[in-house]
Amino acid sequence: MVRVGLKGGKMVLKLVDPSHELLDTKLASFDFKDPPTDPLLLARDLLETLIDRKCIGLSANECGLPYRVCVFYSKDPLVLFNPKLIDETSENILLDETCASNTNMVVKIKRPKVIKVRYQDATGEFHIEKFIGMTARAILHELDHLNGINYTKRANPIHLQRAYNKKKQLDRQHVRELKQAI
Repeated sequence: MVRVGLKGGKMVLKLVDPSHELLDTKLASFDFKDPPTDPLLLARDLLETLIDRKCIGLSANECGLPYRVCVFYSKDPLVLFNPKLIDETSENILLDETCASNTNMVVKIKRPKVIKVRYQDATGEFHIEKFIGMTARAILHELDHLNGINYTKRANPIHLQRAYNKKKQLDRQHVRELKQAI
């Protein structure tokens, strides 16, 4: 675990490079009978990183951690250990999607509007919950991360090419702004 350090009394984790091997790896279940790390501290560190980064969702492997856990913040913080999609609606919505580990890459992705997920909380207790809208989308995005799937793989080729072109433009603009600041 690479910790950036304390920020205002909170532990913030460093995000990995988009080419990091853990982002292409399907992660094994978190073992609550023999935990590889303290699940409560892991949940806390991931939530603090999520809040610091101003993200909707974040998976452990985006922080270089090989644990099947992701966190979200909508109305309240939500931590999902070993999430599994058990149902989805047939109604799909096409919306822009971005990723904390791949800045300036905004891609149109089609995802179900409503999902049902089985997961464990940080104490190991099982839950089944229905999620709607942006929360459902964020959970599916992070579930893809935990399964080693990059969200860009979900895009059709036209949307993906447009996103790459826009990313190049934004990256060039960012470099120009940095040079001007120096």
